[in-house]
Amino acid sequence: KKVTRKVFIWSYRSIQVPHSEYYYQYTECDSTGARWRVAIPRSPGSCSDLPPPTRGTDCSFSCPAGKFLEMSTQQCTPCAAGSYSLGSGLRFDQWDAIPAGFTSLMEYAAAVFCSHCSSSWTPQGVYLESNRDECTVSLVYAVHLEKQGSVSFTYQYPDNNIFFEFYVQNEQCQEMAQTDDQKWIKVTNNGEWDTHTVSLKSGTNILYWRTTGILVGGKMVKPVLLKNIQIEGVAYTSECFPCRPGWFSPTPGSSSCQPCPSNTYSVKGASSCTPCPEHHYSHEGWPECKERPPCSEKDYFQIHTACDSEGKTQVLYRWVEPKICVENITGAVELPATGQREPCPPCNPGYYNSNDSTCLPCPPGTHSDGTYTCAQCPAGTEPVLGYEYKWWNVLRYIYNNTLFMVPASLSGMTGSEFGRITFVFETICSADCELYFMMVKSTTVVESWEGSKGKQSYSHSMTRNASVTYTWAFQRTNHVRRFIADTVKIYSINLTNVIDGVASACRACALVPQNSQRAGSSCVPCPAGFYIDRDTNRCQECPPNTHLAGRQTYGQDACVACGPGSISNKEHSRCYSDCSFTHTLNNRTLTFDLSALSDVASLTIGPSFTSKGTKYLHLFNISLCGHGRAAVCTDNVTDVSNKDDQSDAAQFVNSVDSFICQSTIIPSDGRGFRMAISSQSISLADTFIGATVDTVLNGVSAEPDLFPENSQDVPDINFFYSSTQVTASCDLGRSSVITVRCNPEKSERGELSVPSSCPAGTCDGCTFHFLWESASACPRCTEDDYHRIEGACKGGVQETLYVWNEPKLCTKGVSLPPRSSSPCEAIALWLKVGVGGGAFVAVLLISLTCYFWKKNKRLEYKYSRLVMSANKECELPAADSCGLAEGEEPDDDVVYAQKPSLLGKLRAIANKEDGESSESVQLKSSQSDRWVLG
Repeated sequence: KKVTRKVFIWSYRSIQVPHSEYYYQYTECDSTGARWRVAIPRSPGSCSDLPPPTRGTDCSFSCPAGKFLEMSTQQCTPCAAGSYSLGSGLRFDQWDAIPAGFTSLMEYAAAVFCSHCSSSWTPQGVYLESNRDECTVSLVYAVHLEKQGSVSFTYQYPDNNIFFEFYVQNEQCQEMAQTDDQKWIKVTNNGEWDTHTVSLKSGTNILYWRTTGILVGGKMVKPVLLKNIQIEGVAYTSECFPCRPGWFSPTPGSSSCQPCPSNTYSVKGASSCTPCPEHHYSHEGWPECKERPPCSEKDYFQIHTACDSEGKTQVLYRWVEPKICVENITGAVELPATGQREPCPPCNPGYYNSNDSTCLPCPPGTHSDGTYTCAQCPAGTEPVLGYEYKWWNVLRYIYNNTLFMVPASLSGMTGSEFGRITFVFETICSADCELYFMMVKSTTVVESWEGSKGKQSYSHSMTRNASVTYTWAFQRTNHVRRFIADTVKIYSINLTNVIDGVASACRACALVPQNSQRAGSSCVPCPAGFYIDRDTNRCQECPPNTHLAGRQTYGQDACVACGPGSISNKEHSRCYSDCSFTHTLNNRTLTFDLSALSDVASLTIGPSFTSKGTKYLHLFNISLCGHGRAAVCTDNVTDVSNKDDQSDAAQFVNSVDSFICQSTIIPSDGRGFRMAISSQSISLADTFIGATVDTVLNGVSAEPDLFPENSQDVPDINFFYSSTQVTASCDLGRSSVITVRCNPEKSERGELSVPSSCPAGTCDGCTFHFLWESASACPRCTEDDYHRIEGACKGGVQETLYVWNEPKLCTKGVSLPPRSSSPCEAIALWLKVGVGGGAFVAVLLISLTCYFWKKNKRLEYKYSRLVMSANKECELPAADSCGLAEGEEPDDDVVYAQKPSLLGKLRAIANKEDGESSESVQLKSSQSDRWVLG
């Protein structure tokens, strides 16, 4: 090596090459931290006649901000005016094109390039824009750090329907250890920019900015915007970065550039800004000027002056700032003249008109509707605190107004609602403008409306006891001037139950008990679950199994009875099922014990696929009974950094708890994520209506035709739920029905299912149906569910068995009685009596038969003797004539004598016993002659 190095030194000293044909670069650092400066030809293949290598600066050497390392002298040199340097860092803030070293990769599914996607990170001048579809797009940059450093970037992330993650890999493509809040980027408020910083280790770091759109609802997502990427930890920078167009640095040695003021512009690398030509304008940081258009009605607006001492106001017109139009050219309109003085509108409710005609809030304990001075609330009443804005002469009282919710123990509010905000609005749009209503701390969009919407009211219920700030954001169709007419009108805003609010009316309150030691207050807050009695104005607890409904707790009618099959909790804030149910069927009472179904159950439906093929699942968490609203659904991406935060903001992460909630799940294998993604969590059941065997309850229908017919004799139990939070598609809110069915073939926990015709659990998006088949849904067993079987008497012992009726449609309850045995006789008494009676009848019949048989023989004997005697004498005794009279015709050739009946024979026997010596016998003959024997 030494010999080779000497040869190089000798050869480089012999010839001089112009500096424009090569540039310097350092070699890799060796184990001692040393490196060499070598010359690299600008033309490939020209490796001769270059300056010899020289020992370079130490590997840890870096220049301060505002300077760069001049490689020819290896000295730190100030940057020229119009450029800047970070010293040991890199900054990327110009996005006319993707800078060198950055790569945009399109992916689909698990690390598979998306052949049918055309998405990428798109440069937009001052920022990069991510994809808007379902493809996965990664922005990649590799950097080698000589020491520990960091990367920070400014971003805008307005839509949680697109997943935005940032992670780092080493040179072996192994992901570096990161916490969830470092990897998953937080959502920003609409239109606001945030900065994310992650520490980097020395060595090679491969940076990934990755976005994935999820179009489950078919709605186009809003892209992620990225700008001002800055990396610290680079050993040196060998050049300064020129200021981007619209920015400048006036002095040498600058570490950053400044934006050009309004109505000026600059080109790339400018040290100063140039004023715009006449009738042209620019905004701060613009790289060019635009021609000022003629002024029109869209360029000014009207306001009302503050009320004067006479209670008068007048309309003033002001130009929209910054003013960019020209009013002294052809076709331009002028600013209208000031309007006539007119009476001031009244103050908003809760305010009064002061001596100087200024609206001021009423003092505590007083109220006003805005048209009269503040008055004290009557005895036994208290002011209804809140805000109501319907006159917009002055906005000073609503700007930066934080809504503080009153604790339920102080306000008599129900456990499910601590306050409510209602506003009336209208949007007028040229195309696809959008209005957002958001909670600021959690960056959660409560509701949004696209396009033009007629005048309508929207109401949002506060279900957590904490302070929260609301904001309205309006995004016009485009930033170009032709859509400047897009407007949103908010007519009124009403806030209820606000600490330190104002009052427009008073309401009855509970009086301090006479034996109370409290002084200076005539009202006392009722405990949770109590109402104010109308007669005594004292707090009274609601009756059992009732709950406080609405925001008014005055009178016992504020306590509403729970629905069928439900009870109230201790605070009377909600009703729920205690897992027991009874029903009378055919004069038989069926008792159900559903405690085996009390734990929260989960049902996953899918997979389903979006139009681009993204796989997603619907996850339902269901709390049927026993625990109230125990089902919880949480987004695990958009607000993951707040999961351990106990601040107020943490209370507003996108997590819902209810009887039934739903989340959309993106499996980890569906888009190449390293974890399953849970998003779009919503509540389907905030209120338990009741449980009944009927198919309709409070207007909610169970739709039994959606499921297979129940073939058992046990009726289905329908659990009805509702959610009063309205949505754009459900004006009355969502509702849910869980049909619990007895099925002995299922386990105790059973099995959940949804209608086959509605695979997402709902057919209209507003009412959800579930079928829960379980052995635990069968009634408790009673004595009517089994029967007794008696065995044969063997050896004087008889056994008795008890068996269940088939099919067995009961569970738990009574048990089968044990097998029993009892003494018995071989022949039963009834059998003995029967056999004895039968024997007597048989003997009687045999005796009679023998008697009549003997009697018949005697008659035959007498008859035979009579016939023989007649044959000998050839005549018979005279008898009545049986001949035919003259003219008669014989009826029949043969006449048969009737056989004497048993009664006749008995009579004959009786006559014989009376001493009669003759008998009459009828003879049968084939001749027409008739013989009569006397």
